[in-house]
Amino acid sequence: MKNNVKMLAEIAVAVALSTVLSYLTLFRMPQGGSINLEMLPLLFIAFRWGGVPGIAAGVLHGLVQLITGAFVVHPAQFILDYPLAYGLLGVAGFIPIFRKDNSIKKPSFVIALIFGGSARFISHFFSGVIFIEDFAPEIENAWSYSAIYNLSHLLPALILSALVIYLMHRQTKEVLLQQLDH
Repeated sequence: MKNNVKMLAEIAVAVALSTVLSYLTLFRMPQGGSINLEMLPLLFIAFRWGGVPGIAAGVLHGLVQLITGAFVVHPAQFILDYPLAYGLLGVAGFIPIFRKDNSIKKPSFVIALIFGGSARFISHFFSGVIFIEDFAPEIENAWSYSAIYNLSHLLPALILSALVIYLMHRQTKEVLLQQLDH
């Protein structure tokens, strides 16, 4: 019971923090999309608590994004770009990344990031194809355009979030080891 309350509280904080971080754009791509750290708290939940809580946190964040001013022009995009895409990011939590000594298994960490990031990309990709085919028919290859558009901002944001998670974990572990020495 105590762990459930702690997990729910951390999910709530992660969703709030992801929402705030979504407004702090580090770089805006010329054709749209932005690079920010909104995935960071969602990935943290997925890695700390597992896939199901990670998916739940992502879906909640997607719903908050819808409430706080999402750009929706197609019913399928409503689902694909918000609750589903962010929820799918949480599947990264199904890949165990920690050893028994709480150190990160680097290959598993990379696989988890690829798994979660790819799942989110696929959702945004299909949303982009639907949007382009319905609202921008002058773009001849909706499939290529959607892939390039989504990869151009999702991949750098995922790499940046992964780097921050790795550095935070490493720093936290070093601080704990120093405290144990004293």
